Amino acid sequence: MARAKARVVTPLPEGEGPGVRAAKPTTHTLGFGVPATSDPHHFKVLIPKSSTGKVQISEYLGLQAAASDNAVIDRVLLDRPRWTAIRSEVQRAFNARLAAHGLKTSAWKVGENPVDRLLGKELCVLAWAVEQMLPEKIPVAVRNWLALRPEERWWLFGMTAMTTGGVLDAGKGWRAALQHALGDVAQSELLAPRARRGRHDSTESRPTLDLFGDDNG
Repeated sequence: MARAKARVVTPLPEGEGPGVRAAKPTTHTLGFGVPATSDPHHFKVLIPKSSTGKVQISEYLGLQAAASDNAVIDRVLLDRPRWTAIRSEVQRAFNARLAAHGLKTSAWKVGENPVDRLLGKELCVLAWAVEQMLPEKIPVAVRNWLALRPEERWWLFGMTAMTTGGVLDAGKGWRAALQHALGDVAQSELLAPRARRGRHDSTESRPTLDLFGDDNG
């Protein structure tokens, strides 16, 4: 009786085979979720080398800027101790959002830190709230900020930026209101429902990152 020939099985490359889906294309980003495209709308957090230097948060309008002279808006300057008090929780929250969308995470470093335009708006809300806040109240503000939905932070940014969104507007109007609202537990309880009332429209299910949609502003 002739012996049956042994069948040689060539292994599939790792990750391939029945029931295994092809990997999705990788989206290339810079910093905290900024699309690696030509001149995108985003924010930058500038952290100086000096341990006493102030941290600056600016908005870069990119291609949507009406003119080159208003393409960059300096939003806020934070004393280093105040930045130190919020940076870790902000990084953790942003990285959780990025990871949920399969995007590369990041970490704050000395120099320029690009931040997705929606995440940048959310960061400004917290930075505006703590820029003149008593240090002992900052942990409360961070917790209240974390408790807000992304859409609520976007709404608060929009309301504040319309009138008091510049680097020299600290302590005025909505900037002062954010300080009291996020720094006080009772007032922050009232803040979320008020923000939700401002978004009863087709944006109810909009995504949480610029790469996946538009927040109309």
